[in-house]
Amino acid sequence: MTEQKAAAAAATPTGPQKMTPSEAFVETLAANGVTDMFGIMGSAFMDPMDIFAPAGIRLIPVVHEQGAGHMADGYARVSGRHGVVIGQNGPGISNCVTAIAAAYWAHTPVVIITPETGTMSMGLGGFQEANQLPMFEEFTKYQGHVTNPARMAEFTGRCFDRAMSEMGPTQLNIPRDYFYGEIKAEIPKPNRLDRGAGGEHSLNEAAELLAKAKFPVIISGGGVVMGEAIEECKALAERLGAPVVNSYLHNDSFPASHPLWCGPLGYQGSKAAMKLIAQADVVVALGSRLGPFGTLPQHGMDYWPKNAKIIQIDADNKMLGLVKKISVGICGDAKAAAKAILSRLDGKTLDCDATRDARYATVQAEKAAWENELDNWTHEKDAYSLDMIEEQKKEPGNYLHPRQVLRELEKAMPEDVMVSTDIGNINSVANSYLRFEKPRSFFAAMSFGNCGYAFPTIIGAKVAAPHRPAVSYAGDGAWGMSLMETMTCVRHNIPVTAVVFHNRQWGAEKKNQVDFYNRRFVAGELDNQSFAEIARAMGAEGITVDKLEDVGPALKKAIAMQMNEGKTTIIEIMCTRELGDPFRRDALSKPVRHLDKYKDYV
Repeated sequence: MTEQKAAAAAATPTGPQKMTPSEAFVETLAANGVTDMFGIMGSAFMDPMDIFAPAGIRLIPVVHEQGAGHMADGYARVSGRHGVVIGQNGPGISNCVTAIAAAYWAHTPVVIITPETGTMSMGLGGFQEANQLPMFEEFTKYQGHVTNPARMAEFTGRCFDRAMSEMGPTQLNIPRDYFYGEIKAEIPKPNRLDRGAGGEHSLNEAAELLAKAKFPVIISGGGVVMGEAIEECKALAERLGAPVVNSYLHNDSFPASHPLWCGPLGYQGSKAAMKLIAQADVVVALGSRLGPFGTLPQHGMDYWPKNAKIIQIDADNKMLGLVKKISVGICGDAKAAAKAILSRLDGKTLDCDATRDARYATVQAEKAAWENELDNWTHEKDAYSLDMIEEQKKEPGNYLHPRQVLRELEKAMPEDVMVSTDIGNINSVANSYLRFEKPRSFFAAMSFGNCGYAFPTIIGAKVAAPHRPAVSYAGDGAWGMSLMETMTCVRHNIPVTAVVFHNRQWGAEKKNQVDFYNRRFVAGELDNQSFAEIARAMGAEGITVDKLEDVGPALKKAIAMQMNEGKTTIIEIMCTRELGDPFRRDALSKPVRHLDKYKDYV
């Protein structure tokens, strides 16, 4: 593939050339560095697909197009390049909507290519016809619709440029008959923006606030990962002596081994991070939109500092002050802005210098207390969970406490690991336990919160970084939506490790029925077959774990098989039905009933 790519690059035409629209399309893909795409083949793009290989492009066939979209997401989040997904017009394209929505809220530069019904049959209700632009209008940064075959390269190149400049999905919509014929076209060179630090006035204001801060705290967000700003964030934190907390589901935005690292905010996050930010008089939100779900009260703490000055730095000006009231807004690149603020503090005596040692001692004490609490938090202690633990002692087989499992998995993780997590109760609790040393290592469904995200996303991540161990977490409900992509791993030699928490329930919603609906359980129970046996039937390895001492060894064995033997392994962990904090306490309230026949249901 490497030799093919080099040959294709050498043969890329310069200046206007005679070619087919398919050639213009494929050459523009190659010019943008596309080597891998995900999707299911279809008649709508047969002509360009025929020349993917000589252009150095591999189309990886999946089982379902939603999986292809998630794979493109994972690929982009690891590589920092575009992820590309393609499918058949109509149903193949509509299957991708959920995945593109997830990529949108993760700010991932995915390009979805959507061949559509031919121009001569549009509006006639033909086979697999659909109006494909409105489907993605809400979840794309730009929609390019090819209006003439001669403009194929132009629109294709623009979609790739805009995905990177706006850090989000774009859609390239192409009438299927526009791939054919003969045109004269010039292949556009990729246009990548050089982002700046922000306005001089706002940077000066930020530096002045920090110079007077007594207890500064830095929130390291997704923009730090995307902007490759880890070192600049570390330098700023070290100069200020500021504790660093991760924004929600961006646990890889600051190295966990750093003494100023304090863990993630938000749902099921770190109590240490929350207690420390509660003391802040100045908060630097570096590369974070301060999303509402990542700043909600948690663990019984309304931790967001009410009187702190907030400095928010985001590359998208529309995010500044959108969720939280801010004192200074900087529209700029996280890396450049952190560097510019640091240079303004260079050589100055800061108010926080006098309290550095005391603040550091506070940071270490809070972190130690939280780690000790996690060590001893072996199971959930609410009445329902205790009842379930006792009930399951009567069932045949052993069932493990999820928190103990998550701690053992954390201990067994290799340093270079990539982890994706699905939506759901145990996966959310995992937010407290997942720690990383390098960026582009942690992938979650973010604000869209869709089930079936984690497994295909880690497959895409593995394609982008085959040298890194790749692990996904999913509950049994979410696993049922994505397990079929095990066949993609086996068919195409993409080895990953999937951890499935088998607790036979939709846990997150069941917790709401416990807390708000007097334990009236509707549609929450799952009756599953053995996922390890299903994995073996698909040609993968399968391991069932029902003893705590086997959790770490099982993960290490699976990763060794992944890295040394190229094998995909599904680790099925038999868990109790105990439940963590409710997922959406902010969005629910006790029921009210007016009709007599429902009055007992309060």
